[in-house]
Amino acid sequence: FWMYKKYSGGCLCGSVRYEVEGSPEVTAVCHCRYCQLRSGSAFGTLVYFKEENFKIMSGEYSFYEFTSESDNRWINQFCKNCATTITSRLEVRPGQVGVAGGTFDPPTFWYDITAEVFTRSKAHFVSDIPSQRKSKTIYYYSPKKNEELGKKIISD
Repeated sequence: FWMYKKYSGGCLCGSVRYEVEGSPEVTAVCHCRYCQLRSGSAFGTLVYFKEENFKIMSGEYSFYEFTSESDNRWINQFCKNCATTITSRLEVRPGQVGVAGGTFDPPTFWYDITAEVFTRSKAHFVSDIPSQRKSKTIYYYSPKKNEELGKKIISD
């Protein structure tokens, strides 16, 4: 388990800097299509903290808000200059902020993964990711609409 500590991080260009303190509520690797597009990679990594423990220290940022196929709101926060995603706030996790796992200062990956979700859309080249919980989707997944993201329908 993690010690109560303060962590710093920021974006690619160095403009946006943040601090977070305390222990993560959950650390997750997500293979859903939203996280693949948001991260530009095979999966997204989010380290969730209580909202009051997260603070932007410098830089200009913007938000992108959308509604998922399960009708849940997401708000992604990113640097206005280099477009690095800094956080994701999900309606289903009120009071928490998901900090993009790769944006922490070195040692960047100081945390263990507690949950791996949406394994059904995991890239074939990603091997086993050690985690306490694994799920084909996620507990609140309940598609209300078919949505095309990146020209691929993400619901079954």
